[in-house]
Amino acid sequence: MLALVAVAELLGMSLWFAGSAAAPQLTARWALTSAQVGGLATAVQLGFVAGTAISALLNLADIIPARRLFSACAILGAAANALLLWTPTYEWALVGRALTGACLAGVYPPAMKMAATWFLGRRGLAVGLVVGALTVGKASPYLWYAIPNVPLELIVIAASVSAWIAAALILLLWEDGPHAFPARPFSWGLVGEVLRSQRWRLSTSGYLGHMAELYSYWTWIPIFLAASAVAGSGDSAAGRAPWVGILAFATIAIGGLGCIWGGIVGDRIGRAKLAMLAMAVSGACALAIGLTFGRSPWIVGALALVWGFFVIADSAQFSVLVTESVPSHAVGTALTVQVSLGFLLTTLTIQLIPPVVARVGWEGAFALLAVGPVLGILALRRLQRVATVA
Repeated sequence: MLALVAVAELLGMSLWFAGSAAAPQLTARWALTSAQVGGLATAVQLGFVAGTAISALLNLADIIPARRLFSACAILGAAANALLLWTPTYEWALVGRALTGACLAGVYPPAMKMAATWFLGRRGLAVGLVVGALTVGKASPYLWYAIPNVPLELIVIAASVSAWIAAALILLLWEDGPHAFPARPFSWGLVGEVLRSQRWRLSTSGYLGHMAELYSYWTWIPIFLAASAVAGSGDSAAGRAPWVGILAFATIAIGGLGCIWGGIVGDRIGRAKLAMLAMAVSGACALAIGLTFGRSPWIVGALALVWGFFVIADSAQFSVLVTESVPSHAVGTALTVQVSLGFLLTTLTIQLIPPVVARVGWEGAFALLAVGPVLGILALRRLQRVATVA
């Protein structure tokens, strides 16, 4: 069952960055600026925030069986993603990307809840594997960068078909485990019940520090790598070299291994301690990577891979902390509210990078992201004190 939900998550989440992966084709079509390219990613984030907010208010993740919610939303998300093939303008493309994000609100949180039904003692590893699969799924569209002149249609159709397969796998084969969370009737007060938990608030505060860094990294590291290749070689075509696309994929996909490592270590030493370690390393990478800009691809790539490993290694552990901080009947809503707030924050941090690049260049742009891990570590240290007292 864990392998099943991990594969389905990998396939379903390939919708997320399909628009960003097709940015060269869309830029050629509409002459997009770098800020507009970032807007393609931000639209997905905003749609996801809206979807998770609606899901939380209506308790969808706690009153609808996760199998049905996941499958229905994956099918709808695939259809929304396919709109990229027919949108006549950039503005309509943003609408399509926002709808895709809204549908993915029913794919991401339910998958973590489903995995948790099969595990208690090793829940960190289980959810880590699902988030790792999600990471590889989000990275997969960037593999198209390595293929010269790949058509937009192929990128979009491949992502949509992957999501349809994910829906079929879960709908036909998934079964909840022995630790399934009980369903409950709809309640307007469920979100308030979640928000009143101090442990949930502190866990989510740490998660917000993590998210302030994560999606800005994922969105802009491919552009950074291409710009670095151009700066290092003096050749304007160097940014479109196949190795750049492969490295861009690898810097995100390696986070899948980071999530598994984080799950194993988090189960052993404690989730908060693991998260603080991961954020310390990723924050240091954010400060250092600008120093490698324009240098050898081996130097740039090595640090980008280290960052990609640690920037997501703690993500699943925040989700597990949430499952342990609220009553079992509120777990789905607690996870949904957490990710809703986190992705709302990313809509701001993604857009921070282009103006910083315009002012100080790529050499200093990513250093700003180190603020997130610092604040996240402070929140988790307080969580540890609260847990000790309890």
